[in-house]
Amino acid sequence: MHILVLIMALMTTQTVFAQTPATTPVKPVKMVVLGDSLSAGYGLAATGAFPVRLQKALEAKGIKVDMINAGVSGDTASGGRDRLDWSVPEGTEAVILELGANDALRGTSPDVTRAALADILTRLKARKIAVLLCGMLAPPNYGSEYAARFNAIYPELSKSFGVPLYPFFLDGVAAEAKLNQPDGLHPTAEGIDIIVKNVLPSVEAFLGALSAQRS
Repeated sequence: MHILVLIMALMTTQTVFAQTPATTPVKPVKMVVLGDSLSAGYGLAATGAFPVRLQKALEAKGIKVDMINAGVSGDTASGGRDRLDWSVPEGTEAVILELGANDALRGTSPDVTRAALADILTRLKARKIAVLLCGMLAPPNYGSEYAARFNAIYPELSKSFGVPLYPFFLDGVAAEAKLNQPDGLHPTAEGIDIIVKNVLPSVEAFLGALSAQRS
């Protein structure tokens, strides 16, 4: 009698184990950094580019991402819009949008920059791709009126499209000679690491919100 009870207990245990699903590995988030030379890694080794360093920082925190560097040196917001479809492939879940620095350097009308960024956001929203918008500030040489109009683009788009904003991509690095290459515009490898460190909490929150939507 005792042997029969033992056999039945073992069979029940095996059934429970058989019905318990294995833990499903978390799929990496497919992410694209759509930007200009600041994210492309101008003047740096490929391993020093912003997307590469960001991916490494995220993975150190246990956050898996499948990262694409879609930065093109010299690109404007309009240029990014024109190449959007092939720069952000099907299956992309998240985009870090870093464009506008070249618009500001060239004194492009803020209306043109705003329209291009708005078009990008509209098209990504239609594709159900989450966006973290990175802001840019105009240099002082075009005057305070231009700067005010340009600088307002990012917070206003963030609000109207309901996307998170990292206010200034070059925060902590802009105008710091030792953190920029000789041209004074492009961060050194150390400068990129500071950008990554500063933006990381915003990216973590962004991906956390995306993961919540996934589940």
